[in-house]
Amino acid sequence: MKEKLNSSIFKPSEIVKLPEQMDHHNHGYNQVVIGLSGQTEFDIEGAGNLVCPGQGCLVTADSEHAFSGIGNNEILVLNVASDQYQASYTQDHIARLFDQSGYFHLDRQAQNLIQALTAEMAAHPDDLLLSRACTDTLMCVLHRHFKPLKDDRQSYRLNMDVIDQYILQHLTRKISVAQLAGLVFLGESQFHFLFKEQTGVTPHQYVLKKRLELARDLIEESQLSVAQVAQSTGFASQSSFTQAFTRLFGKPPARYRRENPSG
Repeated sequence: MKEKLNSSIFKPSEIVKLPEQMDHHNHGYNQVVIGLSGQTEFDIEGAGNLVCPGQGCLVTADSEHAFSGIGNNEILVLNVASDQYQASYTQDHIARLFDQSGYFHLDRQAQNLIQALTAEMAAHPDDLLLSRACTDTLMCVLHRHFKPLKDDRQSYRLNMDVIDQYILQHLTRKISVAQLAGLVFLGESQFHFLFKEQTGVTPHQYVLKKRLELARDLIEESQLSVAQVAQSTGFASQSSFTQAFTRLFGKPPARYRRENPSG
């Protein structure tokens, strides 16, 4: 399985695993990226988003983009070179898909088709004819089955249950606005606006409070040291944790524990 988005051998489509270290590049051909498993993070000319199964992004030719994987992940990459336009697709297909770079999510019918195609590709990774057929098939049908992530702020409510669940599952690591935005199919700036409108605080402030609330519970109920609590709740250092904890709860963690013994 490939572990990067470009290789010395051009393949019309391939299944790729992205490393956790962020990388970036550009290339002279259009590209469709579709999430298969796990999570990946993309930034296309400043527009960041999380790509999960059933989601994807369009990268127009020569667009600067950065990408990384989050844990175990797989994506399907369709590389659409200019010499393929006349051979397989009409200009109308290309115009519909690559009007501009951006993110999208797919309906269930498209996801089922992609699952069947990628199962064949995984079984026959060196079959270039199959690779071309996969790109041809999806390029012909994708425009009918994906929904662009548009800026629609009116009467939109964020699904806070989904956001809260993700935050709680990832409190030990850095959580970016792009990752949270991807959970609800929004671009980073749109998500930030809607989040503050709905909650009254920024995403960063919200995540910080969640970290500190968990830290307070650990201080009260566990035997972990202050340093261990800081590490368990995603703080870079004990000092930064102590400062943040004191600002929210009015006293440093050690004193809070003495004055609030468990049991």
